[in-house]
Amino acid sequence: MKIATILGTRPEIIKMAPIIDEISKRGIDQIVLHTGQHYDKEMSDNFFRDLEIPTPDYNIHVGSGTHGKQTGLMMKGIEEVLLEEKPDIVLVQGDTNAVLAGALVASKLHIAVGHVEAGLRSFDMTMPEELNRRVADVASAMYFIPTEQSAINLLAEGYTHDNLIITGNTVVDACFRHLEIAKKRGFEEESLASLDIENMDNILTLTMHRAENVDVKERVISIIGALKELSDMNIIFPIHPRTKHTLENFGLFDELNDLEHVHIVKPIGYLDFLLLTSKSTLILTDSGGLQEEAITLDVPALTLRYNTERPETVTAGGNILVGSDKDVILENANKILNDKEFADKMKNAPNPYGLGDAAVKTVDAIEDYYSRGLLDIRSPEEIMDSFTREMASIDEDITVAEFEKDNDSIIHMAFDGDEMRFPAYDLNLKGMMITYDRRE
Repeated sequence: MKIATILGTRPEIIKMAPIIDEISKRGIDQIVLHTGQHYDKEMSDNFFRDLEIPTPDYNIHVGSGTHGKQTGLMMKGIEEVLLEEKPDIVLVQGDTNAVLAGALVASKLHIAVGHVEAGLRSFDMTMPEELNRRVADVASAMYFIPTEQSAINLLAEGYTHDNLIITGNTVVDACFRHLEIAKKRGFEEESLASLDIENMDNILTLTMHRAENVDVKERVISIIGALKELSDMNIIFPIHPRTKHTLENFGLFDELNDLEHVHIVKPIGYLDFLLLTSKSTLILTDSGGLQEEAITLDVPALTLRYNTERPETVTAGGNILVGSDKDVILENANKILNDKEFADKMKNAPNPYGLGDAAVKTVDAIEDYYSRGLLDIRSPEEIMDSFTREMASIDEDITVAEFEKDNDSIIHMAFDGDEMRFPAYDLNLKGMMITYDRRE
């Protein structure tokens, strides 16, 4: 068996590192392809060495550009590699243009696609990430899903549960794995080391880069207004170059930089940032991945957005959506700082993304599918079955597997009276309402 992994951005490398590591441990043939979507010193060979994973076998160096140009160049480069290497499955992770390109090319070549972190939905079609993740799911053959809620998103869109594999999120594996590496080496970024982070109290780590925030002056003014009043916190702001440029254009950068309790530093490496996150009292962010890392590291998060594709973090209690509203930001930040019971409840929120064994579950599933011939993508050889879509209330003790066998059917959705349930084969359906397809 040969597994190909496609990477394009730093978050993809971080989250796929545990899977790449697990594949290597098992001696499975693999290739890693880097699209070069983001290229800077953090994406160089040093970054892979820092994470203690092999450097990519291929880098197609597409660079930056418009969505269409970038995706087109990626598809051309990816196709050439896949035609040469002929892997049994292509793994893509998340919702970037590399995911879109990789999933489309592999599926067109009749190579099975495995989507890691499948099923996330923000339901905001103005986000390019939302389009990318939806298209990748359409093109996939295996779905490695972080949570039951994400699986239910796919069920609601008509996917069947057979190839939906709830693994947890590799962000947990990555956080635990990479934090140990970060602790061994300590802070390497000079700007952080000079701040004496180790002896600093009440650290608020801020990230802000999304266009819906930084490109709207009124929102930026509101967020900065909240930061001004959070003078009891040491605010560490690794600033994205585009964010800095926008703040300067709005005439707001100096106003923020002049605040004594705000420490603006240049973008920092992943391991330094992970160590900073672990030492923070509070995270204020508009990043998607940082919401996951915060709850994994038991750090309360306030998210500067009005929606999130990580709603599980909110439901679990470790994350609060505050938008750009100054009063809402201040209210929740001050409660975290001054109300120990409230802060402890957020810190101790159960992690919806699992225990850190997502990589093992992912590779287990791939090996199982390969052994059963389920990675082979072939044209149908039998006339398609017709089916009727039905609904039923279940009064007997019967599992999903038993019901599907007895009724020659496949269950799509199960509702227990309070919430939707993922129809795992061992789920007892007694007392539930189900929808299912019955073959004829």
